[in-house]
Amino acid sequence: MGIKENVGLRIRELRKQIGISQEALANKAEIDRTYVTDVENGRRNISIENLEKLVDALNISFTDFFNSSNFNK
Repeated sequence: MGIKENVGLRIRELRKQIGISQEALANKAEIDRTYVTDVENGRRNISIENLEKLVDALNISFTDFFNSSNFNK
């Protein structure tokens, strides 16, 4: 699995943990819902700026975001 898929899976995992929809996350991050869908499904090469918006919207640090088995290889 590539980095795009791993980032997408991590975003989906965290979003579901806090119990919000893709639309709610997109609104909170001020990005389009279809962008969130594409990122979660590994179809989008996310920019660092949009990753920062999503990480902030998920109320998590970059350290905690990347401290996951998805990235410990």
